[in-house]
Amino acid sequence: MNHLAANMRSSIVVFLSAVLALNACAPSETAEQKTQRERAKAGLALWEQKCKTEAGEKIYRRVEDVEGITLLKVRPPAGENEWHDRMWPGAAFAHEGTAEEYIKDFLGYEEAFGPEGKPSPITPTARGAINTSYKAGPHERPGYRYVDAIDEKDGRRYRYSGSVKVVGQKDQTAPGIVDEMKNEGDRFDPNVYRWTLDKTYAPDPAPRYAVTYEDHVVPEERALGVASSTVKVLDIQANEVLGELTVFAFTYGFESRGSSAWLRARICPTYGGGSGSPSRLFTDQVLVPRKDN
Repeated sequence: MNHLAANMRSSIVVFLSAVLALNACAPSETAEQKTQRERAKAGLALWEQKCKTEAGEKIYRRVEDVEGITLLKVRPPAGENEWHDRMWPGAAFAHEGTAEEYIKDFLGYEEAFGPEGKPSPITPTARGAINTSYKAGPHERPGYRYVDAIDEKDGRRYRYSGSVKVVGQKDQTAPGIVDEMKNEGDRFDPNVYRWTLDKTYAPDPAPRYAVTYEDHVVPEERALGVASSTVKVLDIQANEVLGELTVFAFTYGFESRGSSAWLRARICPTYGGGSGSPSRLFTDQVLVPRKDN
């Protein structure tokens, strides 16, 4: 938290310095500009307070070797209209995947690379990115083997999983493939593989563990450009909350159309190093996915 606090203070100093610089350079300030500046300053102060007192993670119980989970809600698609909407419910998780991409986040494996493209260690404070690209062999940090979710169109529970399928053949006349054929000899594989999302009717019973989220739309906070949301990990059978992650976002500039204000928001905590998969990267700390064989 000390590192997070330092980053927050640094961001705040930079922001306020920019505000002061603008004030010094501007020969005059309209009443509307003054109102916007004061609102942004108040919003930044509120966000800083929330980051210190309410944001962060709480893990009450950890469960190992989990095969599958239920997503009680899936984040709906979002675009420019939502990113610019001060009251958009999903604002605090603006960079997270939506619809099927949200589901894929829980199925993909985690990996991290350093500046030279070499694998780098993954630690609680230095997480990687979620990937679903085809990669042969077992993964050190796999996702869940399946994810159940309710389809809003028909109200049925479906089971999603990922599998690698042959989707084509390599062009054996291409220079790179010719070299590969020479080097591999009898081991050459002409197939092109791709990870794909599979969807089937979910069998009973439903998974014991589930994930949901609660987006908070507090008018007084949204007026100042502050949004928040809480991810909850649940044991349905025991009716128990296993963990919670609360995120706060702050932004400004809603007066400028097309600003995608929420995509520029400051976030605390920046779970997973600010990746686009904070819900997954928190959930797998509570419900640890079963390792690949």
